[in-house]
Amino acid sequence: MRIAHEIKGIQYGHRRTEHPPKMDFHLHDRFEIYFFISGDVHYFIEKKVYPLAYGDLLIMNNRELHKATLQSDAPYENIVIHFDPEVVRQLTSSFTLDLLNCFTNRPLGEQNKIQLLPPQLEELLAVYQKMDSLFQQPSDGSDILLSTYTIELLVLLNRAFVHNQSPLPSSFVPEKLAPVLDFIDNHLDHDLSLEALEQQFFMNRYYLSRLFRRSIGSTIHEYILLKRIAQAKKLLYEGHNVTAACQLSGFNDYSNFIRMFKRIVGVPPGQYRKQG
Repeated sequence: MRIAHEIKGIQYGHRRTEHPPKMDFHLHDRFEIYFFISGDVHYFIEKKVYPLAYGDLLIMNNRELHKATLQSDAPYENIVIHFDPEVVRQLTSSFTLDLLNCFTNRPLGEQNKIQLLPPQLEELLAVYQKMDSLFQQPSDGSDILLSTYTIELLVLLNRAFVHNQSPLPSSFVPEKLAPVLDFIDNHLDHDLSLEALEQQFFMNRYYLSRLFRRSIGSTIHEYILLKRIAQAKKLLYEGHNVTAACQLSGFNDYSNFIRMFKRIVGVPPGQYRKQG
């Protein structure tokens, strides 16, 4: 089963697959609301890994590196909404409640899992049911209704984000890997080769590589590359020129930076800077 539609900056997807594919780290310029229904999944966001259970809801902004890691071949079902934050700002500019608060007003990679009380989960499922029905029988006004349902969903999420704050014992990273991730985050403009990390942490590079792949589900090289791209996007958005963004995000080869940025982001860094 797969329902996937996009209307004016809001993309709704509800899918169930019997044979889930391997997924890679990714970044995108839109914000994401991820609702887990079934499967055997650990979800990685920045430096945390969340083992998922039915009803878990995660939010990611456009600077948070994330990926789903499948622990088995169990059938996988989820609902994902990607939306352009500028679209939401325009739709709600005359209201006092900031519907982007739960995405922007928190530390990077923190509070990504929103705790829902049973009545809130029922309300959330009712909104998703309306979205499913909207695309099963599309008609005039679907764009208006999708915008309305998305706003309804964001009101619910922000209420839960503000009022349901309590410690969630729902994330883990192996003890030996946590300082490595911290070091990478804080030293993106340094040498982060396996050889350099081996010397920094007195940890065999092959063991580190296996530990990372087993725990996170991808290679450490892929993780570092996307963290550097995320840093470059931030620097370009803040007004740095392309050369500075290249150097400060840890790319030693300018042409390689241009190539990797365009491959991952979709546009060259100079064009991305102008768009910002």
